[in-house]
Amino acid sequence: MSTDVVTKQTDDQTTRDRLLTVAETLLLGSGYDAVSVRAINSAAGMNPAAVHYHFGSKEGLVGALLEERLAPIWQAQLASIDANPTVEELVDIVVGPLAELTHDPVGQLRLNLLARMVLCHQEMQFTGQWFRIDPWVDLLRTARPELSRTAAAERWTLAFTLVLQFFGDPYSDRPSPPRMPVEVLRTFLVAGLSS
Repeated sequence: MSTDVVTKQTDDQTTRDRLLTVAETLLLGSGYDAVSVRAINSAAGMNPAAVHYHFGSKEGLVGALLEERLAPIWQAQLASIDANPTVEELVDIVVGPLAELTHDPVGQLRLNLLARMVLCHQEMQFTGQWFRIDPWVDLLRTARPELSRTAAAERWTLAFTLVLQFFGDPYSDRPSPPRMPVEVLRTFLVAGLSS
C-alpha cells in the first residue's frame, strides 16, 4: 500500500472522527431537529459536503455515531459470557450498560437518538453485529432452545422496542431519564423472553 493511500485513509478517519465529535456536541446542546448538516460541517471546519461524503446524510452520521459509541458497551460484556447464557444474563447485557448511560447527559443523548432512529423507522444502515437482531436471536435460542428462530426474533423485537421506549423518547428532541426503576424493565423483559 502506498504512503499516499495510507495518508488518505488516515485523513478520512480523522475527518470522520471530527465530524462525529462535533455533531455529538451540537446535538447535545441544541437537539436533533435544530442541528443541520450545514452547522455540523461549519463547526467542524469542513467543506459543505463533508457529512454527505463520509456518511451520506445526517441520519447516516447519527447511525455511525451510535454504532461507534454504543457497540463497545455490549461487545465487552458479550465477550465474557459463557457458552450457555441464561435469559437473565442476556437481559443484563442489554439493560445494564444502557442504565449506566442514563447517569450522564451524553449517554442520555445517545439513548434518545437510538430510540429516535430505530423507533421512527429511519433508514439506518447499521453494520455492527450487535445492532442486528440475528446474534441476539442465536443467544436467546441457546438459552431457550425450544424457541424457533421466528419466535425468538419476535420476542427480541418486542423486547428491544420496549427497551428503546424505556430509555428514550423518539418524539422528543431532548432526552429525559426513565420514569420508573430499571428493575421493573429488567423483570418484565426476563419474563417476556422466558415464557
